[in-house]
Amino acid sequence: MRNFGAADRMTRIMERFGLEEGQELEHPWLNKSVETAQKRVEQRNYLIRKRTLDMDDVMNNQREVVYGYRNEVIDSEEPRPLIYEVIDEAVPAKVQEYLGTGKPGDDANYAGLLQWVNTTFPLGLNKERAQFETRDPEANAQFLIEKIKDAYQRKSSHEEPTAVKSLERYIILNAIDRLWQEHLYAMDALREGVYLRAYAQKDPLIEYKAEAYDMFVELMANIKNEVLHNLFRSTSNLQAFENFLATLPQFLLKEHAPAAGSAASQPIPQPQPAMAMAGGNGDGAGEMKLDLPVRRGGPKVGRNEPCPCGSGKKYKNCCGRVA
Repeated sequence: MRNFGAADRMTRIMERFGLEEGQELEHPWLNKSVETAQKRVEQRNYLIRKRTLDMDDVMNNQREVVYGYRNEVIDSEEPRPLIYEVIDEAVPAKVQEYLGTGKPGDDANYAGLLQWVNTTFPLGLNKERAQFETRDPEANAQFLIEKIKDAYQRKSSHEEPTAVKSLERYIILNAIDRLWQEHLYAMDALREGVYLRAYAQKDPLIEYKAEAYDMFVELMANIKNEVLHNLFRSTSNLQAFENFLATLPQFLLKEHAPAAGSAASQPIPQPQPAMAMAGGNGDGAGEMKLDLPVRRGGPKVGRNEPCPCGSGKKYKNCCGRVA
C-alpha cells in the first residue's frame, strides 16, 4: 500500500471518518486501493521474471551452439576435418586482420602477418619466400592454408593414427572448455552491470543482447585461434615429435635445393635448427643466437673483504669501486 497504493489519500479518508486505532477497516474504497496495489506488485514481479527469462534465453542459445560443437567433436570418428575447418576459417580472418580487405585505403601490415605465421606455425617463411605483397588477401590466405595443412600432414605422419585422433579431439575440447568457462564469468559480470545503463535511457535487455552477441563472436574466434596455437605444440609421442623437428629443416630447404645441372657449382644449403627457423622473424636466414650467461671464474668477493689484487685495501675501495 505504501509503495503501490494511494496510502496518503486513504489515511486522510480514515482520519475524516474518525476511525480509531484497532478498529476494523472495511470500505469499498479501501478494498479497491488494496486490489490496485496488489495488481501493481504482481505486474512488477512478472516483468522481473520475464526479464530474467529473456536474459536466460540468450545464454541458452549460446550454450546450445557451444555444446553442439563440443558434442560434434566428441562423436566425430574423424576429427581431422574439424581441424581443417578451423584452419579454413581462422587463417583468412587473421589475414584480413593484418592486411585488410585489399582495398587501396587499407593499411597492410605484412611484417605483422609474417611474424604471426612464424610464431604460430613451423613454416620458416621470410619476406622473400612469403611474397605477401604480390598477392591479394584471399590469395595470401589460400597460400598459408596450403602451407599449414601440408606441414600438419607431415607432423601427423610421424605419429600413430589413433593417437593423432585423440590428440586432435583434446586440442579442440581443451580450447572450448577453458574459454567457455571464462566466457561464463564475463557474461555474469555483464548481467550484473547492464542494469546501470537504464540511467542513460537505454533498455538493459537490448544492451545485454548486443554485448552478449559481440562477446560470443569473440569467444568462437578465440577458440579457433587457441586451436591453431596448440596445433603444432602438442604431440602424442615425444619421440615422434622430435623426429618431425629433425626432418623439418630438410623439408623447409627443399624448395631452395639446386637443380641437377648446377649441383656442382652451387653449395648445398646446410639445414638449420628446426626451432630457429620456426621461431625466427622471417627476415633473416633462420639463424639462432643464444645469449648465455657469463660464468664467474672464481668465488664471489664481498665488498668489505680484502681485494684479491693484493693492494691491502677493501674490495669496495679498490677494484670493486668500478663495479
